[in-house]
Formats: sequence, C-alpha cells, structure tokens
Amino acid sequence: MKRPIDRARAETFARAWMSAWNDRDIDRILAHYADGVVFHSPRIALMMGSHAASVSGKAALRDYWTKALERSPELFFELENVLTSSDAITLLYTNHREELVAETFLFDDDGEVRESVAAYS
Repeated sequence: MKRPIDRARAETFARAWMSAWNDRDIDRILAHYADGVVFHSPRIALMMGSHAASVSGKAALRDYWTKALERSPELFFELENVLTSSDAITLLYTNHREELVAETFLFDDDGEVRESVAAYS
C-alpha cells in the first residue's frame, strides 16, 4: 500500500530535489528515481536531436541529464510552490531561462519516482 503524500513529505522531497539540481549533482538527482522511471519532457527531443517525448530507465535518464547539465552551465531552479496529491507531487519552479515549469512526480511503493512529467510556460 502506498504511503499518502502529505505536505511535510512533499516539502522534504522538493528541498532535496532542488538542492541536488542546483548543486548539479547527477547522483543525488537520480537517487530520487526508480530504475524503471519514465520521464516526459518536450526538452528531450531538443537535447537529444530526436523526436523522443520521453526517456525510460535510470541509465537513459542519466545520459539525458548529463548532456543537459553540460549544455546549461547556468542551470538553476527557484521553487515557487509545492502541490500534493494522493500519490503525486507537482513542483512549480522558475528555471534559469525564467520559464515557469510544472513538474509532476508519481511515486512507486518504495517512495521513488516512477514517472515524471515536465511542462514549461
């Protein structure tokens, strides 16, 4: 049975996730994700030079985000809000391009992200 996501758990996740990204620490970033994670983002096609809308698996996600970090040395996220659901968290944040981003994380029974969807303003 999944543990409900309360406000405290959501905020703890948000702080740790933001810190890992802003420190550019790929291992800490990926520690939040299940091995079989699926990540959806319109940025994947741009970064990978393909028509892909998603990346599946932690190894593929590592490759994608490693390239993204290399190409964006100015990357920084500023948390705007944390929204909770029964089995998901949505983080609203502003990125280094001053875009508003809504990223939703769905969790597995072990508390790891099993699926994530990023949407940009």
